[in-house]
Amino acid sequence: MNIRFFKTLPLQINGFVFLFSLLVFIALIKLGFWQLDRAAQKDLRVQKMALYQQQAAMDLNSIVNLVATAEKGQAGSEGHNHEKYNDLPVSLSGTFNNERSFLLDNQVYKSRLGYRVIKLFQDEKSNMSVLVNLGWIPGGIDRSYIPEVAAIEGQVAFRGKVRVIEPSIVLLDETLQTDTWPQRIQAIDIDKISKIVDQPLLPFIVYIDNDESLGYVKEWVPIVMSPEKHRGYAFQWFTLALAWLILMLTAAYKSAKKDKE
Repeated sequence: MNIRFFKTLPLQINGFVFLFSLLVFIALIKLGFWQLDRAAQKDLRVQKMALYQQQAAMDLNSIVNLVATAEKGQAGSEGHNHEKYNDLPVSLSGTFNNERSFLLDNQVYKSRLGYRVIKLFQDEKSNMSVLVNLGWIPGGIDRSYIPEVAAIEGQVAFRGKVRVIEPSIVLLDETLQTDTWPQRIQAIDIDKISKIVDQPLLPFIVYIDNDESLGYVKEWVPIVMSPEKHRGYAFQWFTLALAWLILMLTAAYKSAKKDKE
């Protein structure tokens, strides 16, 4: 047995403890700054939403042209930040496709499980197709039960907000069917839906405004967590970092004092 190994073991342990403590402290600080960054992003979005409320709703042509112009100006950059178009007010007039409806699964309203009804909408003025979120409907305990979706006949007009779909985490790749309608889905994948309905769709979804009579239960909350909550979480992470630092310094002081005795 190597005796030198046992002599250097305390130093190795102390070095490991120091490194571990430092990594934990850095991680806590980073989490705090990440929450502050999220708060700043939410502040900007709140300001943007307040600005949008003061302007008239845009038609689809105007929104699509706005996106295209912005992307043209970003040519050569890595990717496009579509999220900046979130919450743009839009005015639509046209017809719904009653033969192709989707039920977004695992949607909760007042502690009750249900679905969001997603329909294809053909805008008359732009002649473009876009997905529209019509709101929440209740589901059943029996998973084999698929609730009926009422048809929306004729020409309709309504206002809504543009919402860019963020990538969802799904455990298994979902395969959409062509013979089951309305179709239950786990996430809104516009590319997949476009293929299954065999028509191009705009790269965002429209949420009908809460005060519109069209649709089902609507309680859209654009910002789920307020900037204040993010700042509160940041304070908690920084407090934990400070407590951890004090704990480690206290332990180091006691260890050094014990070695001297």
